[in-house]
Amino acid sequence: MTEPTWQKSSFSEAGGTNCVYIAAATHPTHTTATIHLRESDAPETALATTPAAFAALIRTLARK
Repeated sequence: MTEPTWQKSSFSEAGGTNCVYIAAATHPTHTTATIHLRESDAPETALATTPAAFAALIRTLARK
Protein backbone atom coordinates (compact mmCIF):
# COMPACT_ATOMS: atom_id res chain seq x y z
CA MET A 1 0.00 0.00 0.00
CA THR A 2 1.24 3.49 -0.77
CA GLU A 3 1.74 5.85 2.14
CA PRO A 4 -1.25 8.21 2.46
CA THR A 5 -0.76 11.88 1.66
CA TRP A 6 -2.78 13.69 4.31
CA GLN A 7 -4.85 16.79 3.53
CA LYS A 8 -6.31 19.04 6.18
CA SER A 9 -10.05 19.60 5.94
CA SER A 10 -11.05 23.09 4.85
CA PHE A 11 -13.54 23.07 7.75
CA SER A 12 -10.77 22.65 10.34
CA GLU A 13 -9.62 25.55 12.49
CA ALA A 14 -7.01 27.72 10.81
CA GLY A 15 -3.81 27.13 12.78
CA GLY A 16 -5.78 25.37 15.50
CA THR A 17 -5.39 21.94 17.01
CA ASN A 18 -8.89 20.67 16.18
CA CYS A 19 -8.23 19.42 12.68
CA VAL A 20 -9.53 16.55 10.60
CA TYR A 21 -7.31 15.03 7.91
CA ILE A 22 -8.21 12.82 4.95
CA ALA A 23 -6.02 10.75 2.64
CA ALA A 24 -6.40 8.18 -0.10
CA ALA A 25 -4.00 5.29 -0.49
CA THR A 26 -3.85 2.46 -2.99
CA HIS A 27 -2.58 -1.07 -2.66
CA PRO A 28 -0.30 -2.25 -5.49
CA THR A 29 -2.61 -5.17 -6.34
CA HIS A 30 -5.95 -3.36 -5.97
CA THR A 31 -7.54 -0.82 -8.29
CA THR A 32 -9.64 0.88 -5.61
CA ALA A 33 -8.22 3.42 -3.18
CA THR A 34 -8.83 3.28 0.55
CA ILE A 35 -9.99 6.46 2.28
CA HIS A 36 -8.27 7.28 5.59
CA LEU A 37 -9.43 9.77 8.24
CA ARG A 38 -7.66 11.00 11.37
CA GLU A 39 -7.79 13.82 13.92
CA SER A 40 -4.92 16.10 14.88
CA ASP A 41 -5.20 15.17 18.57
CA ALA A 42 -4.65 11.45 17.76
CA PRO A 43 -2.67 11.30 14.50
CA GLU A 44 -1.49 7.74 15.16
CA THR A 45 -5.11 6.52 15.01
CA ALA A 46 -6.76 6.48 11.59
CA LEU A 47 -10.01 5.10 10.27
CA ALA A 48 -10.02 3.39 6.89
CA THR A 49 -13.00 2.87 4.60
CA THR A 50 -13.95 2.39 0.98
CA PRO A 51 -14.74 5.33 -1.29
CA ALA A 52 -18.37 4.11 -1.59
CA ALA A 53 -18.87 3.96 2.17
CA PHE A 54 -17.25 7.37 2.63
CA ALA A 55 -19.50 8.87 -0.07
CA ALA A 56 -22.54 7.41 1.71
CA LEU A 57 -21.38 8.99 4.99
CA ILE A 58 -20.95 12.40 3.32
CA ARG A 59 -24.40 12.18 1.69
CA THR A 60 -25.97 11.27 5.04
CA LEU A 61 -24.22 14.10 6.88
CA ALA A 62 -25.13 16.62 4.17
CA ARG A 63 -28.84 15.86 4.72
CA LYS A 64 -28.63 16.77 8.42
